[in-house]
Amino acid sequence: MAASKTSSTEGLTSNPRQQRVLRGVRVLSLALNLPGPAALMRLQAMGAHCTKLEPPAPPGATITSGDPMAQYRPKAYQTMHQGVLAVQADLKTAPGQALLQRLLRNTDVLLTSFRPSALNKLGLGWKSLQQQYPTLSCVAIVGAPGARAEEPGHDLTYVAEQGLVDGLQLPASLFADMGGSLMASEAVLKALMLRAQPGRTQGKGVLLEVALSDAAAYLALPRHWGLTTPKGAVGGAHAGYQIYPCQDGRVAVAALEPHFAKRLLTAAGMTQVGPHTPHTPQAHQAVAQFFAGQTRRQLDRLAISQDIPLHTLSR
Repeated sequence: MAASKTSSTEGLTSNPRQQRVLRGVRVLSLALNLPGPAALMRLQAMGAHCTKLEPPAPPGATITSGDPMAQYRPKAYQTMHQGVLAVQADLKTAPGQALLQRLLRNTDVLLTSFRPSALNKLGLGWKSLQQQYPTLSCVAIVGAPGARAEEPGHDLTYVAEQGLVDGLQLPASLFADMGGSLMASEAVLKALMLRAQPGRTQGKGVLLEVALSDAAAYLALPRHWGLTTPKGAVGGAHAGYQIYPCQDGRVAVAALEPHFAKRLLTAAGMTQVGPHTPHTPQAHQAVAQFFAGQTRRQLDRLAISQDIPLHTLSR
């Protein structure tokens, strides 16, 4: 068994203006890869004392962590574990189990990402945890809720299930994993609030399940509502909410509100702008032609001088 602690730095995981509302709360994570560590990153930034118990690295590896993220994307691993006490141990061995039990005695919330059957094999089923540690709460990250928690899956399968995969292109980010990390950090806050509430749960730990498929479904709501479909205002129907080519790159414009849209269409040469004008073919054509004749520098200046929300990009 080995232990290491990375230094906390300003950046993604630390904001000096952020109130550290979880100061004094002790979180133990057994979760690997992305959703669990990303949730732990947020909890540490909120002031929680975070410990990660992870498997040791495979024999011959140049790193100490057995978390797959540490092997295939070390920078991401380091970012998510800034300020986190990382401890390596094999939970399938007696020494590893002994360390786990010592840590659990001083833990407020346990964060996991195993299938329920794997937790039971490790002696971490909820009934067992409740009996041994009545005040301990558990936030269990699973792929899908309820009976589907044993099914294999990954970010890509969950976002595909929700209609968020177009053609053969991979999504630009890991939406289910990152959305799940937000839900997991939210669940930790909920568990602490429930334990503090007068009544049935006061002083007692609770089990909360966070499903990555639910996170994908939540992120997909704008799609299901029709907002981001081709006929939706933010799906391509509105000329002021689009990505266009310009002379030396691209421009992402988000002039959705009427006052923004009017400024954009006026800059594009349209003299008559009404409520429905941005949805007309003429508006799309005028804006496209205008942007095609502008450089990124010119458009950046336009954004400032006319107060138009846009962002220029390279090709």
